[in-house]
Amino acid sequence: MRKLKNSELERLDVEAFKKTAKIPLIVVLDNIRSLNNIGSVFRTSDAFLIEKIYLCGITAKPPHKDIHKTALGATESVDWEYVEDTLELIERLNDSKIKILAIEQAENSTMLQDFTVEPNQKYAVIFGNEVKGVQQKVVSASDYCIEIPQFGTKHSLNISVSVGVVLWDLFKKFRF
Repeated sequence: MRKLKNSELERLDVEAFKKTAKIPLIVVLDNIRSLNNIGSVFRTSDAFLIEKIYLCGITAKPPHKDIHKTALGATESVDWEYVEDTLELIERLNDSKIKILAIEQAENSTMLQDFTVEPNQKYAVIFGNEVKGVQQKVVSASDYCIEIPQFGTKHSLNISVSVGVVLWDLFKKFRF
C-alpha cells in the first residue's frame, strides 16, 4: 500500500467546485469564537459539497489569517454570507421552506443516527458557540434538535469535530 500524492487525488479546482451539484445542506455558525474552528468548518464543508455557510453574530469573516490557516483555501470554494442575527436568518430560511436542524443536547432531541432526510428537502444545520452552544431562542425556532450520541465522561465535542460528524452523516444520507 502506498500513500497517494496530492496530485493523484483528482480534486476539483475552485471553478469546477462552484459548478458541481451540492447536497441540499446549509451550515449556520451561531456565535463561533474560534477562528481555527471557523476555518475547519469551511474545509469540512468543502469536503462534503455543502451549498453555503452563514456566519452569524460574533463569528468572524474571511479573509483572516487564522481562518485561512485551517480552511486552506476553502473560503474561496464554499459560498458564504455574514448575517448578524441568527434568529432573523432562521426566519428567512423558514420562509424559503428550508428545515432547520439545531445541533444541540436538548429535551426531545433526535439522535443523529435516527434522523432521516426527506427527499427534495433542503436543510440548514446550526452549530453553536463553543461554550454556550446554540442560543435557546434559535433552538426554539428550529424544526428539529439533533443530538450527537456520546458515551464517555465529557458532555460535548469541539465544534469542528461536531461539524465533521454531522456533515458526514447527512452527506451519506443524501448521497447513498
